[in-house]
Amino acid sequence: MYSLNRATLIGNLTRDPETRQTPGGQAVCSFSIATNRAWTGNDGVKQDATEFHNIVAWGKLADICGQYLNKGKKIYVEGRLQTRDWEGQDGVKRYRTEIVAENMIMLDNKGGAGSGGSAFSTPSSAGAFTPPQPKMQDDPSVNADQEIRMEEIPF
Repeated sequence: MYSLNRATLIGNLTRDPETRQTPGGQAVCSFSIATNRAWTGNDGVKQDATEFHNIVAWGKLADICGQYLNKGKKIYVEGRLQTRDWEGQDGVKRYRTEIVAENMIMLDNKGGAGSGGSAFSTPSSAGAFTPPQPKMQDDPSVNADQEIRMEEIPF
């Protein structure tokens, strides 16, 4: 029997990414995104809710996230859920559930709102699902000089 651990989100970064190196020299980047949903309750009143998600990227994807993402950007993230635990300085066991990113697509272009659609994946996720990309030439708000070209990515 198979299992599936997959998370797919589209949201906005709530803070600038933090990139650091492990003692072994591997890049790791952490950031969070907010997702929103709206619904109308049984009483007819419109309601909104926001969820905050912790994201961690490793290796080349971490370098890219640290270099190109910043607070407010809209992104697509695909990865797997992982829960870590540790003991705090006060002796209390703590838990943190996060999404380990395997694919990331920037949905904003550098000049403002729009659909830039630059996709990045971890090398180990070859063959993983990546949603269809919008055609850049069909979007008059996209300036080709501001886009990241796949041939510029170092993997």
